[in-house]
Amino acid sequence: MKPDMFKEPVTILVGIGFPAKVRSVMDAYRHLSEWPPSVSDSAHSIALNACRAALQGEIEVETARGMFAAFAERHDLLAPDLDAVVATRHSRDRDPHVR
Repeated sequence: MKPDMFKEPVTILVGIGFPAKVRSVMDAYRHLSEWPPSVSDSAHSIALNACRAALQGEIEVETARGMFAAFAERHDLLAPDLDAVVATRHSRDRDPHVR
């Protein structure tokens, strides 16, 4: 495993809602680098700096992952947990009283 790999990927929505798994600090850094400057904010800056620091070995990879996930959550980029959605739907299909 590469040293910049996350233990668990962060799944974000890109384009018109296509889920993409961000598996490493470098992947997160690329997404953050492509973020439009006109909508950059402190969450973006913190996540970008954390990714830079992790790539340089100054902070832990999982710390950078947390900052990237927080950025994605703040900007409504986190994809829904599909396992939870499937489980809920499965429960509804089996029990008509579950909504």
